[in-house]
Amino acid sequence: MMNRLLPHPSLTVMIVLVWLLLANDFSIGHLVLGLIIGLLVPRFTGVYWPDRGRLRNPRAILGYLLVVAWDICVSNIQVAYLVLFRRADTLRSRFVTVPLDLRTHDAIAVLAGTITMTPGTVSADTSADGRSLLVHCLDTDDPDALVAQIKDRYERRLKEIFE
Repeated sequence: MMNRLLPHPSLTVMIVLVWLLLANDFSIGHLVLGLIIGLLVPRFTGVYWPDRGRLRNPRAILGYLLVVAWDICVSNIQVAYLVLFRRADTLRSRFVTVPLDLRTHDAIAVLAGTITMTPGTVSADTSADGRSLLVHCLDTDDPDALVAQIKDRYERRLKEIFE
């Protein structure tokens, strides 16, 4: 019974929180509307989520968010420097393939989103078998170091959270 009412409880909570943030007004009306949307969306989209993701270590999420926030700040400064002080023809822009140890779709989606949110990198594609991620980097002279950084800073932590 509970699975039918709340097929994805974490998604419901996230939808309610995002609704309240978007409304920019905490009131009973917005909370009730957020709850209604948060209950209906997962219920109607549940057929498209055959394997419900599980958080194995939710306490590690805070550490992951802190690392991502720090990397976003640092990357913003690095990209600003590149844009303001480097000529476009000196940028070493390239696509890099990142082999994945992650196996759950949720973890891979979070990794791809994290890479895209970090200025200077964009997740471009996932291989058909889900074992690698194609990432475009604005400026790198060592693709192997970029791969190692992604695997150490993000993938390792996501594996701890999801798997």
